Amino acid sequence: MTRAGVLSLGAALLVAGGLGYAAFQALGLKGFSAGIAAEALLVLVVVLWTSSYLFRVITGRMTYMQQRRNYRAEYDALTDQQLQARFDAMTPEEQAALLASVSGEKPEESQDKVSSDS
Repeated sequence: MTRAGVLSLGAALLVAGGLGYAAFQALGLKGFSAGIAAEALLVLVVVLWTSSYLFRVITGRMTYMQQRRNYRAEYDALTDQQLQARFDAMTPEEQAALLASVSGEKPEESQDKVSSDS
């Protein structure tokens, strides 16, 4: 978080505390009681917020991580489609040679498998 973000977050918490104090005074609490109630509520909100963040970190459900998973799944699907299209455009001999080079077999052995599969 940037310095400006931290300052604006601090200002927001300060304002929330003041509004909480005014709200508790309006509800009938006076002086220190309203301040303590507002502070307790503010601390509870900060603890719950921090807990939810830690829970998302531990479970891996953070926005950035989810965006990366979605991007990777789309990238893999597109790459698979492109590779399949390029493989389908090859002649059977080229396919056999490629499969042989990947599997470590000799091209003749791979050609025999391709022709027996057809």
